[in-house]
Amino acid sequence: MGHRLHWAYCVFILCLSAATEIRADEELWKLYVDRFQVYRRKGAFPEAEKAALAAIAEAEKSGAESELAASWNNLGALYYDTGRYADAEKQFLRALGRSDNQARAPEAMNNLGLVYLKTGRLKEAETLLLEVWTGREKASSPDQVQIAESLNSLAELYRTQGRYSDAESNQRRALAIWDKALGPDNPKTAIGLNNLGTMLTIQGRYPEAEQLYRKALDMDEKTLGNQHPSTGSTLCNLAELSRRIGRYDEAESLGRRAMAIQEKTLGPDHPDLANSLNNLAMVLRARRQYAQEEPLLIRALQIREKALGPNHTDTALSLNNLADVYRKESRHQEAEPLYRRALKIWEDALGPEHPTVAAGLNNLGDLLRRMGRYDEAIAAFQRASAIWEKTGDDSESASLATGLNNLAQAYADDQKFSEAEPVAKRAAAIDEKSRGPNDPELATALLTLAMIYHAEQRYAAAEPLYQHGLAILAKGPDSEGQAVTISMMNLAELYRVQGRNSEAESLYETLIPLEEKSLGPEHRQVCQTLYTLAELYRQENRFERAEPLYRRSLAIMEKDQTAESLALARALKTFATMLRRMKRKAEAIALEAQAKAILQGKPITASSKKIAR
Repeated sequence: MGHRLHWAYCVFILCLSAATEIRADEELWKLYVDRFQVYRRKGAFPEAEKAALAAIAEAEKSGAESELAASWNNLGALYYDTGRYADAEKQFLRALGRSDNQARAPEAMNNLGLVYLKTGRLKEAETLLLEVWTGREKASSPDQVQIAESLNSLAELYRTQGRYSDAESNQRRALAIWDKALGPDNPKTAIGLNNLGTMLTIQGRYPEAEQLYRKALDMDEKTLGNQHPSTGSTLCNLAELSRRIGRYDEAESLGRRAMAIQEKTLGPDHPDLANSLNNLAMVLRARRQYAQEEPLLIRALQIREKALGPNHTDTALSLNNLADVYRKESRHQEAEPLYRRALKIWEDALGPEHPTVAAGLNNLGDLLRRMGRYDEAIAAFQRASAIWEKTGDDSESASLATGLNNLAQAYADDQKFSEAEPVAKRAAAIDEKSRGPNDPELATALLTLAMIYHAEQRYAAAEPLYQHGLAILAKGPDSEGQAVTISMMNLAELYRVQGRNSEAESLYETLIPLEEKSLGPEHRQVCQTLYTLAELYRQENRFERAEPLYRRSLAIMEKDQTAESLALARALKTFATMLRRMKRKAEAIALEAQAKAILQGKPITASSKKIAR
């Protein structure tokens, strides 16, 4: 069944605090601060930057340390909004250096922690964010809104660390505080809803997540407008959820709308735009539109490398997803270094036993299996499965089933069926328990076990598993996908080797249009299916049905230069034998001459090729 793990980064909105309650002697400074707040809230970032710089100039004139620190903090928050993280860091450090270490210091520290988090410096981020949160909780008169912002920041930190239950708990507490203190229509409440929705999406709790996203989107559009960056972020997340549940038209529409908003309001080089590019690429992948997907992923990679750096975890995600495209197009030599670079980034940033590292190992293992490097593939799958078993909230997790199923496939490809069978059985059992009896991932596990039994010639055991798996996939979002066509082909072959020709023929007849649709009418697999069905008809003396299938398969072989080999020669001779039995000797002689020329390494004449068609 091949590669099974795809994921795309969901935008997680962070809250950076800016000066909202500063009172200064200089009325002009306060005017600029108020103007900055209005412009920033509207997403009018160029105007907000001018106001922030003007406030800094006024604060420098007055020499008020608290005003200057607040102004630098405000400018840093704006730079963060617009993806200028290095500039934001400088401003927050300046604010901390000039702060009076009272009310403004926690704000600048929290914001600096968010920059560290965004740029992949998780240890530094954790130190600052925990310090700020602890201080806010212990304050004699704690500001609950500020505590909520700390909880929101910590939730994103924990999500990045793979601590999903901790992240969800913090996010729910932050949302409850904002909802009570600010009201249900405040933009920060919408942020809380959006972020909690992202957390639930990651955990596969899609109905709950969709409800939160749609509520957040309604609030964003009402309070901020339909062209605001926050609206774009919520649309991006809702698009990703729609993709995950197979609503591809809706996912593409929402994703393109999000991209348009982000490119207009944030510019062409903002990391949030890279997120939307990535997620739209995943929609195109689901539709097998790889040629259209590739440039989106390349652009997302370029944005992330520039904005976040070459060793950021989001950069690794782009590398991984681009490698996926190359793998699907059998561009294995291009895919492998990208997978390995992504894996190295994740190991360095997250540690060697993080669930994301397991996903990277799984993807690399799938590539190595397809390249026939089974020992390396098995080692990668074993390590991935061990990580998932150790780090999952439940040892029988869906991710673990993915790793075990892929490990079973690698064992089977390496003819190690005794090792493959128990692993495949465990994967199927976990999938049925964790996902339910009608999930496509369970179907994949059942079909893997069927192929193992098939290879061992245990046909009676394989057949019901093929049928069960296909029945599940027929009800899913990818009812005509590669998993379906491969399994139909395997089941048809199982019928054929048992002499159950009528059942095999029926499956092959159904399979051909599916393969033509998904692979193209001149793909090698289509050629093979046409030829196999032609052979079945020939063996039953149904020559009139066999002939057009032979001609189509031979035409595909002749266009594929690598097929001018023994396989093509054998096919020509087989077709010629049938033509002789049909009393069409002249055509048979021409085909036999063509086969002889191939075997002797001579050029094939145009007239011979014409007869083959």
